[in-house]
Amino acid sequence: MKKLFLCAVICLSVITLQAQIKKAKHIVVIGCDGLGAYALPKADMPNVKSVMASGAWSLHARSVLPSSSAVNWASMLMGAGPTQHGFTEWGSQKPEIPSAYTTSAYKQFPSIFSVIRDQKPKAVTAAVYSWPGIGYLIEKDAITHVLPANDDEEKCVNDAVETIKTKKPLFTFIHFDEPDHTGHAKGHRTAEYYEILKTVDARIGKILTAIKDAGISNETIVLITSDHGGIDKGHGGKSLDEVEIPWIISGPGVKVNHEIKSSIITYDTGATLAWILGLEQPQAWRGKAVREAFK
Repeated sequence: MKKLFLCAVICLSVITLQAQIKKAKHIVVIGCDGLGAYALPKADMPNVKSVMASGAWSLHARSVLPSSSAVNWASMLMGAGPTQHGFTEWGSQKPEIPSAYTTSAYKQFPSIFSVIRDQKPKAVTAAVYSWPGIGYLIEKDAITHVLPANDDEEKCVNDAVETIKTKKPLFTFIHFDEPDHTGHAKGHRTAEYYEILKTVDARIGKILTAIKDAGISNETIVLITSDHGGIDKGHGGKSLDEVEIPWIISGPGVKVNHEIKSSIITYDTGATLAWILGLEQPQAWRGKAVREAFK
Protein backbone atom coordinates (compact mmCIF):
# COMPACT_ATOMS: atom_id res chain seq x y z
CA MET A 1 0.00 0.00 0.00
CA LYS A 2 2.83 2.40 0.86
CA LYS A 3 4.50 1.71 -2.49
CA LEU A 4 1.20 2.32 -4.29
CA PHE A 5 0.71 5.60 -2.42
CA LEU A 6 4.28 6.72 -3.17
CA CYS A 7 3.82 5.87 -6.85
CA ALA A 8 0.61 7.90 -6.94
CA VAL A 9 2.33 10.89 -5.33
CA ILE A 10 5.22 10.74 -7.82
CA CYS A 11 2.84 10.46 -10.78
CA LEU A 12 0.79 13.40 -9.51
CA SER A 13 3.94 15.49 -9.06
CA VAL A 14 5.06 14.74 -12.63
CA ILE A 15 1.62 15.60 -14.03
CA THR A 16 1.53 18.85 -12.03
CA LEU A 17 5.00 19.88 -13.26
CA GLN A 18 4.09 19.07 -16.85
CA ALA A 19 0.94 21.18 -16.52
CA GLN A 20 2.93 24.11 -15.12
CA ILE A 21 5.54 23.90 -17.87
CA LYS A 22 2.80 23.73 -20.50
CA LYS A 23 1.76 27.19 -19.33
CA ALA A 24 5.08 28.39 -20.75
CA LYS A 25 4.11 29.52 -24.24
CA HIS A 26 7.20 31.66 -24.66
CA ILE A 27 10.90 31.42 -23.80
CA VAL A 28 13.28 34.38 -23.81
CA VAL A 29 17.01 33.66 -23.49
CA ILE A 30 19.18 36.68 -22.71
CA GLY A 31 22.88 36.09 -23.26
CA CYS A 32 25.37 38.64 -21.94
CA ASP A 33 28.79 38.22 -23.52
CA GLY A 34 31.62 38.10 -20.99
CA LEU A 35 29.44 38.15 -17.87
CA GLY A 36 31.48 36.20 -15.33
CA ALA A 37 29.53 34.54 -12.53
CA TYR A 38 32.03 35.97 -10.05
CA ALA A 39 30.62 39.45 -10.68
CA LEU A 40 27.00 38.82 -9.69
CA PRO A 41 27.26 39.00 -5.86
CA LYS A 42 28.92 42.43 -5.97
CA ALA A 43 27.16 43.78 -9.07
CA ASP A 44 24.44 46.42 -8.92
CA MET A 45 21.99 44.49 -11.10
CA PRO A 46 18.51 44.70 -9.53
CA ASN A 47 16.69 43.33 -12.58
CA VAL A 48 18.90 40.27 -12.83
CA LYS A 49 18.66 39.70 -9.08
CA SER A 50 14.87 39.97 -9.23
CA VAL A 51 14.87 37.13 -11.76
CA MET A 52 17.11 35.14 -9.42
CA ALA A 53 14.76 35.76 -6.49
CA SER A 54 11.72 34.67 -8.49
CA GLY A 55 13.42 31.65 -10.02
CA ALA A 56 16.31 29.20 -9.85
CA TRP A 57 19.96 29.98 -10.40
CA SER A 58 23.54 28.84 -10.35
CA LEU A 59 26.71 30.90 -10.28
CA HIS A 60 28.77 27.80 -10.96
CA ALA A 61 27.59 26.81 -14.42
CA ARG A 62 30.54 26.30 -16.75
CA SER A 63 31.55 27.15 -20.28
CA VAL A 64 33.24 24.66 -22.55
CA LEU A 65 36.92 25.12 -23.34
CA PRO A 66 38.29 27.32 -24.67
CA SER A 67 36.35 29.90 -22.63
CA SER A 68 35.76 32.05 -25.71
CA SER A 69 32.77 33.36 -27.62
CA ALA A 70 31.80 31.45 -30.78
CA VAL A 71 32.64 28.04 -29.38
CA ASN A 72 30.43 28.69 -26.36
CA TRP A 73 27.50 30.39 -28.09
CA ALA A 74 27.48 27.43 -30.47
CA SER A 75 27.57 24.96 -27.58
CA MET A 76 24.75 26.77 -25.79
CA LEU A 77 22.43 26.79 -28.80
CA MET A 78 23.50 23.43 -30.20
CA GLY A 79 23.21 21.33 -27.05
CA ALA A 80 26.69 19.85 -27.47
CA GLY A 81 30.37 20.66 -27.14
CA PRO A 82 32.95 21.58 -29.78
CA THR A 83 34.00 18.02 -30.52
CA GLN A 84 30.44 17.44 -31.70
CA HIS A 85 29.48 20.66 -33.50
CA GLY A 86 33.01 21.54 -34.65
CA PHE A 87 33.12 25.27 -33.80
CA THR A 88 36.28 25.49 -31.69
CA GLU A 89 37.55 29.07 -31.59
CA TRP A 90 36.72 32.60 -30.44
CA GLY A 91 35.55 33.79 -33.83
CA SER A 92 34.62 30.57 -35.61
CA GLN A 93 32.59 31.24 -38.75
CA LYS A 94 32.44 27.60 -39.77
CA PRO A 95 33.40 24.35 -38.05
CA GLU A 96 37.17 23.90 -37.79
CA ILE A 97 36.60 20.16 -37.53
CA PRO A 98 33.78 18.39 -39.39
CA SER A 99 30.55 18.39 -37.40
CA ALA A 100 29.64 14.96 -36.06
CA TYR A 101 26.21 15.36 -37.63
CA THR A 102 24.51 17.82 -39.98
CA THR A 103 20.86 18.17 -40.92
CA SER A 104 19.77 17.54 -44.48
CA ALA A 105 17.74 20.75 -44.53
CA TYR A 106 20.33 23.21 -43.20
CA LYS A 107 23.66 21.42 -43.75
CA GLN A 108 24.73 22.36 -40.23
CA PHE A 109 24.89 20.82 -36.78
CA PRO A 110 21.36 21.30 -35.39
CA SER A 111 20.69 24.20 -33.03
CA ILE A 112 17.57 24.75 -30.95
CA PHE A 113 16.25 26.87 -33.81
CA SER A 114 16.17 24.05 -36.36
CA VAL A 115 14.89 21.61 -33.74
CA ILE A 116 11.95 23.94 -33.12
CA ARG A 117 11.37 24.45 -36.84
CA ASP A 118 11.37 20.70 -37.53
CA GLN A 119 9.02 19.77 -34.69
CA LYS A 120 6.91 22.93 -34.44
CA PRO A 121 6.96 24.22 -38.04
CA LYS A 122 4.45 27.00 -37.41
CA ALA A 123 6.25 28.39 -34.35
CA VAL A 124 7.50 31.98 -34.43
CA THR A 125 11.15 32.34 -33.41
CA ALA A 126 13.56 35.27 -33.21
CA ALA A 127 17.30 35.85 -32.96
CA VAL A 128 18.37 39.37 -32.00
CA TYR A 129 22.11 39.80 -31.63
CA SER A 130 24.67 42.56 -31.20
CA TRP A 131 27.82 40.61 -32.13
CA PRO A 132 27.84 39.73 -35.86
CA GLY A 133 29.60 36.45 -35.04
CA ILE A 134 26.31 34.97 -33.84
CA GLY A 135 25.09 35.02 -37.42
CA TYR A 136 27.53 32.27 -38.40
CA LEU A 137 26.26 29.91 -35.70
CA ILE A 138 22.52 29.85 -36.43
CA GLU A 139 20.41 28.43 -39.25
CA LYS A 140 18.88 31.69 -40.44
CA ASP A 141 16.45 29.91 -42.75
CA ALA A 142 14.98 28.13 -39.73
CA ILE A 143 14.28 31.38 -37.85
CA THR A 144 11.25 33.60 -38.38
CA HIS A 145 12.89 36.89 -37.41
CA VAL A 146 16.67 37.37 -37.70
CA LEU A 147 17.71 40.80 -36.42
CA PRO A 148 21.47 41.54 -36.39
CA ALA A 149 22.31 44.79 -34.60
CA ASN A 150 25.91 45.02 -35.84
CA ASP A 151 27.50 45.93 -32.48
CA ASP A 152 24.79 48.49 -31.66
CA GLU A 153 23.57 47.53 -28.20
CA GLU A 154 20.72 50.04 -28.14
CA LYS A 155 19.44 48.81 -31.49
CA CYS A 156 19.68 45.29 -30.16
CA VAL A 157 17.55 45.97 -27.10
CA ASN A 158 15.06 48.09 -29.05
CA ASP A 159 14.65 45.41 -31.72
CA ALA A 160 14.21 42.77 -29.03
CA VAL A 161 11.59 44.84 -27.21
CA GLU A 162 9.65 45.51 -30.41
CA THR A 163 9.79 41.86 -31.47
CA ILE A 164 8.57 40.56 -28.12
CA LYS A 165 5.73 43.07 -27.93
CA THR A 166 4.49 42.71 -31.50
CA LYS A 167 5.44 39.16 -32.54
CA LYS A 168 5.39 37.31 -29.21
CA PRO A 169 7.69 34.52 -30.42
CA LEU A 170 7.66 31.05 -28.96
CA PHE A 171 11.44 31.37 -28.61
CA THR A 172 13.53 34.54 -28.58
CA PHE A 173 17.32 34.54 -28.29
CA ILE A 174 18.94 37.88 -27.43
CA HIS A 175 22.69 38.50 -27.44
CA PHE A 176 24.27 41.56 -25.81
CA ASP A 177 27.97 42.21 -26.43
CA GLU A 178 28.50 43.88 -23.07
CA PRO A 179 30.14 43.47 -20.65
CA ASP A 180 32.67 41.68 -22.88
CA HIS A 181 33.71 44.86 -24.69
CA THR A 182 34.43 46.66 -21.43
CA GLY A 183 36.18 43.60 -20.04
CA HIS A 184 38.64 43.72 -22.95
CA ALA A 185 39.06 47.49 -22.85
CA LYS A 186 39.26 48.09 -19.10
CA GLY A 187 39.61 44.68 -17.50
CA HIS A 188 37.48 42.30 -15.47
CA ARG A 189 36.87 43.07 -11.79
CA THR A 190 37.52 46.77 -12.48
CA ALA A 191 35.30 49.68 -11.50
CA GLU A 192 34.51 50.20 -15.18
CA TYR A 193 33.42 46.58 -15.57
CA TYR A 194 31.02 46.82 -12.64
CA GLU A 195 29.75 50.16 -13.95
CA ILE A 196 28.83 48.72 -17.36
CA LEU A 197 26.93 45.95 -15.58
CA LYS A 198 24.45 48.63 -14.48
CA THR A 199 23.80 49.39 -18.15
CA VAL A 200 23.51 45.70 -18.99
CA ASP A 201 20.99 45.31 -16.18
CA ALA A 202 18.97 48.27 -17.44
CA ARG A 203 18.78 46.66 -20.89
CA ILE A 204 17.63 43.41 -19.33
CA GLY A 205 15.03 45.45 -17.44
CA LYS A 206 13.69 46.73 -20.77
CA ILE A 207 13.30 43.14 -21.97
CA LEU A 208 11.44 42.17 -18.80
CA THR A 209 9.17 45.20 -19.17
CA ALA A 210 8.47 44.27 -22.80
CA ILE A 211 7.36 40.82 -21.68
CA LYS A 212 4.95 42.44 -19.21
CA ASP A 213 3.70 44.95 -21.77
CA ALA A 214 3.05 42.10 -24.20
CA GLY A 215 0.79 40.52 -21.58
CA ILE A 216 2.74 37.26 -21.53
CA SER A 217 4.56 37.42 -18.17
CA ASN A 218 2.65 34.51 -16.67
CA GLU A 219 3.43 32.24 -19.59
CA THR A 220 7.06 33.17 -20.29
CA ILE A 221 10.23 31.51 -19.09
CA VAL A 222 13.23 33.85 -18.94
CA LEU A 223 16.77 32.46 -18.93
CA ILE A 224 19.79 34.73 -18.38
CA THR A 225 23.27 33.37 -18.99
CA SER A 226 26.65 34.07 -20.60
CA ASP A 227 29.27 32.50 -22.85
CA HIS A 228 32.27 33.01 -20.54
CA GLY A 229 33.75 35.28 -17.88
CA GLY A 230 37.21 36.77 -17.98
CA ILE A 231 40.44 37.66 -16.23
CA ASP A 232 42.39 40.89 -16.59
CA LYS A 233 41.61 42.00 -20.17
CA GLY A 234 41.06 38.61 -21.71
CA HIS A 235 39.50 35.17 -21.58
CA GLY A 236 39.93 31.78 -23.19
CA GLY A 237 41.80 30.14 -20.34
CA LYS A 238 40.97 27.69 -17.57
CA SER A 239 40.56 29.88 -14.47
CA LEU A 240 37.18 29.83 -12.74
CA ASP A 241 36.79 33.56 -13.41
CA GLU A 242 36.87 32.69 -17.11
CA VAL A 243 34.95 29.41 -17.02
CA GLU A 244 32.13 29.97 -14.51
CA ILE A 245 29.01 31.63 -15.88
CA PRO A 246 25.63 32.56 -14.41
CA TRP A 247 22.62 30.42 -15.26
CA ILE A 248 19.38 32.02 -14.09
CA ILE A 249 15.87 30.86 -14.99
CA SER A 250 12.40 32.03 -13.95
CA GLY A 251 8.83 31.40 -15.05
CA PRO A 252 6.02 28.82 -14.98
CA GLY A 253 7.04 25.61 -13.24
CA VAL A 254 10.39 26.99 -12.03
CA LYS A 255 11.35 26.85 -8.36
CA VAL A 256 11.44 30.16 -6.51
CA ASN A 257 14.66 31.57 -5.03
CA HIS A 258 16.37 28.22 -5.46
CA GLU A 259 20.11 27.80 -5.82
CA ILE A 260 20.77 24.97 -8.26
CA LYS A 261 23.31 22.50 -6.92
CA SER A 262 23.43 20.26 -10.00
CA SER A 263 26.40 20.74 -12.30
CA ILE A 264 25.56 22.72 -15.44
CA ILE A 265 27.57 22.96 -18.65
CA THR A 266 26.52 25.58 -21.18
CA TYR A 267 25.28 22.95 -23.64
CA ASP A 268 22.68 21.94 -21.03
CA THR A 269 20.91 25.16 -21.98
CA GLY A 270 19.85 23.85 -25.38
CA ALA A 271 18.70 20.58 -23.82
CA THR A 272 16.68 22.45 -21.19
CA LEU A 273 14.97 24.57 -23.83
CA ALA A 274 14.04 21.48 -25.85
CA TRP A 275 12.73 19.75 -22.73
CA ILE A 276 10.57 22.73 -21.73
CA LEU A 277 9.07 22.83 -25.22
CA GLY A 278 8.44 19.09 -25.27
CA LEU A 279 10.83 18.53 -28.16
CA GLU A 280 12.90 15.46 -28.88
CA GLN A 281 16.54 16.50 -28.82
CA PRO A 282 18.85 15.31 -31.59
CA GLN A 283 20.84 12.16 -30.90
CA ALA A 284 24.07 14.11 -31.50
CA TRP A 285 23.32 16.51 -28.64
CA ARG A 286 25.06 15.86 -25.33
CA GLY A 287 23.25 18.29 -23.02
CA LYS A 288 20.88 17.31 -20.22
CA ALA A 289 17.87 19.32 -19.08
CA VAL A 290 18.48 21.11 -15.78
CA ARG A 291 15.46 19.52 -14.12
CA GLU A 292 16.48 20.57 -10.62
CA ALA A 293 15.40 24.10 -11.55
CA PHE A 294 11.78 22.99 -11.79
CA LYS A 295 9.20 22.29 -9.11
